[in-house]
Amino acid sequence: MAASPDYEQAGELKFGQVGIANLRVRTLDARRLADEMADRVRRAPKLFARAAVVVDFGGLSQCPDAAETRELLDALRGAGVLPVALAYGTSAVEALSQEVGLPLLAKFRASYERDGELPAAPSPAPAPAARATEAPAPAPAAPVARPEPGLVHLHPVRSGQQVYAQDRDLTLCATVGAGAEVIADGSIHVYGALRGRALAGASGVSSARIFCREFHAELVAVAGHYKVLEEIPKELLGKPVQIWLEHDKLRIEQLG
Repeated sequence: MAASPDYEQAGELKFGQVGIANLRVRTLDARRLADEMADRVRRAPKLFARAAVVVDFGGLSQCPDAAETRELLDALRGAGVLPVALAYGTSAVEALSQEVGLPLLAKFRASYERDGELPAAPSPAPAPAARATEAPAPAPAAPVARPEPGLVHLHPVRSGQQVYAQDRDLTLCATVGAGAEVIADGSIHVYGALRGRALAGASGVSSARIFCREFHAELVAVAGHYKVLEEIPKELLGKPVQIWLEHDKLRIEQLG
């Protein structure tokens, strides 16, 4: 008797939100870039050692060639991080990604569109004027947009877990443990100890803020601007704080 076919998948593929670093390259000086990254790894090894990074050439006047890119990628690996993709950009970046054997990550497409690096869609042609004998049809009432309510998370966020609030604020009613990660496109409110990582304004909203009752965070970021624990004044540890962005500088201040 013939064996029945096995329809079980050999590997289950899922897509989800990941907290991944975007390295926006501003110079093709591979040694200088590697030295900066090695310093980050040295100061915060738990965060940056063997961290996956997306290499973003959007800060350069022109796309580098394959040889320059391979040199830069090798230098970053030598510094202790792992380049895993190139950030979405121009057709030249797309061709470069194929040459160097790295995928394109489209996660950063929205930021390019906001910066005006992609052409705007053409305006629709004007409609022909209605005849004088015709009464204009009443326009349909536009649906009233209601703001998305914030995400409220009631339980502790443990090491290795991640909570993401897309297009809204995130409120956490318990502790964020070491090694945990909380992300929001809006602001983050932590009514407990913050020991892991908190990334507010993840979609680029620079007005987002982070509030917590007890500050021990491994890393905090607003719209991509970050600080690690080693860079934070010791007198703020264990205190209630708020974190915000001011003139592209991350500010941390005690509350109350």
